[in-house]
Amino acid sequence: MLATPAYDVALILNQGQRETQEDAIAARMFDASAAGYVVIADGMGGHDAGEVASEMVVAAWRDALDVELEAEILNERSAIDALPLAAMQANAAIATHNEEQGESFNMGATLLGILLLGHRVYWISIGDSPLFLFRDGTLSQVNEDHSMAPVIDEKLAAGEITEAEAKHMDRNQLTSVIIGGGIPKVDCPEEPLLVSPSDILILASDGLQYLGDNEIQSVLKEHGQALAQDIAEALLAAVLAKGDPDQDNLSIAVAKLTRT
Repeated sequence: MLATPAYDVALILNQGQRETQEDAIAARMFDASAAGYVVIADGMGGHDAGEVASEMVVAAWRDALDVELEAEILNERSAIDALPLAAMQANAAIATHNEEQGESFNMGATLLGILLLGHRVYWISIGDSPLFLFRDGTLSQVNEDHSMAPVIDEKLAAGEITEAEAKHMDRNQLTSVIIGGGIPKVDCPEEPLLVSPSDILILASDGLQYLGDNEIQSVLKEHGQALAQDIAEALLAAVLAKGDPDQDNLSIAVAKLTRT
């Protein structure tokens, strides 16, 4: 009998130097269907509002995915379709909440979620929360960064702006986010990412990017054979060692396929 695919998953949440925690993170594995998920939301809107928004996004994700993955017989197509459905439901919930609070109230959150179906990984991304793949000693970002950062870098590389101008531009301004209105960009490929037990998936809020990609890669090279929890803790330790007084909220998820 073939072994059922299984994942080693670890989650870490850290408040950083912020007054409130506006990140939310969750994961669940379903042994009966050999499936699972991880979801991260990074809230925006200030005290209380950002926390509410991120929790709403995670709650919508759970509502959409749990019913599919708890089914006696897994319908893979329905489970995959639940990813954009979760985003739409989260957007609707935030729209309703914003309207109830009045015209001046505005909150939202990013969404990064993966659906694990054996060695296939389906994902959806709205915002700037990165999804990394560490494979064969090299780190790469799988999803698109929906912020001004890549736009600014592209303009700088093309010579359209100077380095001095680039430094004064807001790299963190989001170009797509769940905020209760239209969502300009949604990353949700139809084709899955195929992973093996030698791969490591890292999902995070943008608080992880106080480390450069080379620094994240170095941590993974050193701890790549360790358990997911040890890898997550090593990444957190590397961020905290920076001692940045402006360190943002930080959520990290590490997922490793343990067998196929």
